[in-house]
Amino acid sequence: MKCRPPLIALLLAALSLLSTCLPLLADSAAAFTQNRVVTVLTLSGPIDPISARYVQRGLDRARQEGAQLAVIELDTPGGLGVSMDQIVDRILSSPVPVAVYVWPPGARAASAGVFIAMAAHVAAMAPGTHIGAAHPVDAGGGDISGVMGEKVLNDATAKLKALAELRGRDKAWADQAVRRSVSLTETQAVTQRVVDLSARDLGDLLSAVDGRTVTTQAGPLVLHSAAAEVRRFNRNIIDWFLGFLVNPDIAYILLVLGIFGVIFEISSPGAIAPGVAGAIALLMAFISFGNLPTNIGGIVFILLSVVLFIVDLKTPTHGFLTAGGVVAFVLGSFLLFPPGRAPARMPAGATTMPPMAAVHVSVVTIVVMTVLVVAFFVFVLGKGILAQSRRISFGAEALVGSRGVAVTDIAPEGMVQSSGERWSARSDEGPIRAGERVEIVGREGLCLLVRRAREGGIS
Repeated sequence: MKCRPPLIALLLAALSLLSTCLPLLADSAAAFTQNRVVTVLTLSGPIDPISARYVQRGLDRARQEGAQLAVIELDTPGGLGVSMDQIVDRILSSPVPVAVYVWPPGARAASAGVFIAMAAHVAAMAPGTHIGAAHPVDAGGGDISGVMGEKVLNDATAKLKALAELRGRDKAWADQAVRRSVSLTETQAVTQRVVDLSARDLGDLLSAVDGRTVTTQAGPLVLHSAAAEVRRFNRNIIDWFLGFLVNPDIAYILLVLGIFGVIFEISSPGAIAPGVAGAIALLMAFISFGNLPTNIGGIVFILLSVVLFIVDLKTPTHGFLTAGGVVAFVLGSFLLFPPGRAPARMPAGATTMPPMAAVHVSVVTIVVMTVLVVAFFVFVLGKGILAQSRRISFGAEALVGSRGVAVTDIAPEGMVQSSGERWSARSDEGPIRAGERVEIVGREGLCLLVRRAREGGIS
């Protein structure tokens, strides 16, 4: 009995020690598993809000899985500065080391891609790839002139040089990449310390960085990637759908189709389907516009053209307003996105790459949609409005203004025959004998209002 308290105390101490050790053991096991995982993202095409969203989600997944390394396979001509900044900031704040790998052979890290590669803890390139041409341009691909251009250029230069200094890379080349759009091949980039290494493929990259020490927000980390499990983080269906919408031609077509649907619903109430389809198309169009450098003036011109088409149908002006509508529609189509400009001239001898292609609607798409719009308003909607204003050619309404014969005496009511049919009738100017010619002047319900026919009228 006296030994029970010491035994109980011993058991309690053992349990306390076990409860303390188990989480440590679990964490060690988790850390061992984490060191065997590499998350791979594929960033191909222009840098836009969809790309930024994908990279942010991918790096979040790498952190959740405790990945040893996150690899971004990069192939881009450049893109939007805002989206580039979001990706760069996310890489800089990532507790998981990030390697940017310019891949496959023939790929490039141009413009915004240079900043992304320079921000990475490890920058690598595959044979046959190139990097550079980071001179800032406007949304149309043209040079930014004036004081604003100088401010943007200096800001971009300072940002890229700061990233190069942070990662221990060549600051002088960073300055040239922005100011002169200089580009380098994979061999040149490694030689000039613009990137850290060259790798034939992903496996070669993981072997090459194994044992390398990098500094993240969480502090210095040693990479153990040679035998790591590769887990690819693919874009989901929402990413693919938004990527499909972020296309100037698609956005433009959706806008026009949406306007068609809404106008058709207004002109033919109760159809429902055109209105619903038009509303959905407009919603998707404005989602596209929200992710593209859209000029609101272009949308205003297109809406003005629609107004001109409708007014010309209601109050014909011999095609004058329709012609104005066509001009407004074409102008709005070209102004919907900033028009492309020729790239700025570079100093002689500089190795350059052309800037990212300007965002604009193709001329073929504009021509096709213009023809469809004119056809819709002139032939389809125009015919509908004319049909609504056309004189009714059947039923009691069609008899008003025509003539008939009194079948019975109308004093004041009787029967008349007109267009092969008999109708109840009432005289509004005295009795009418059977057999006399009558003129139908109106109706009340199913009863026609008649009077004696005047000589010389239409029978």
